[in-house]
Amino acid sequence: MATILNIETSTEVCSVALTSEGQVLEHCENYEGRTHATLLSQYVQNVLHYARTRELAIDAIAVSQGPGSYTGLRIGLSEAKGLAFGLQVPLIGIPTLKLLTVSTMFNHFIDSDDVVYVPMIDARRMEVYTAGYNAALEAVMEPQAMILDEHSLDGIRRAGRTVVVMGNGSDKACEVIKGDDVLHVAGVKPVAVDMLALAEKAWREQDFIDVAYSTPLYFKEFQAIRPTNPILKL
Repeated sequence: MATILNIETSTEVCSVALTSEGQVLEHCENYEGRTHATLLSQYVQNVLHYARTRELAIDAIAVSQGPGSYTGLRIGLSEAKGLAFGLQVPLIGIPTLKLLTVSTMFNHFIDSDDVVYVPMIDARRMEVYTAGYNAALEAVMEPQAMILDEHSLDGIRRAGRTVVVMGNGSDKACEVIKGDDVLHVAGVKPVAVDMLALAEKAWREQDFIDVAYSTPLYFKEFQAIRPTNPILKL
């Protein structure tokens, strides 16, 4: 089984984890937001120091590939590419929406035979990045940017099915999408320790991304925000 260094920076959380043989060996996390540029390299060094002192060879680098924060994704992928190139190991890309789904599956029991997991990442205003996955992680709603309204999930709702929504975009979704069939799991965040299962699966299947040319999964073009209090020119 591979020893994998995992990096997650797609939202406000900055996290790094070292995993091997189905276990988390070491990890560093910060939930305060806007700290990725200053903390990520130090977290990586902490994890590499742990590996060196225990004579563990890093077999691959895994990085959360998006969608999510434009800046956070660039920082995470740049760090992961540099590590993969420097260590001469493969690079694994983990879709962030699948990561949120797996985290929910492993940490929350859903008492239903027919479940669709709908991870949501905030994309400002009433828009989210989202997808729908069944228990086998098969897409029943393709990854996309979605403007939320009361009918947004009508295409996957049906009698007897539970639709589970989670992620930092799910709070505003539950303000407009109502029904006993919609279950909101609050507090689920994408973190590196939860990348373990997806990263090890990718390693077994030799499912790697290109170290030189891979890019984050944005789903839409980056748009700069005009400052709320611009400096007036005299």
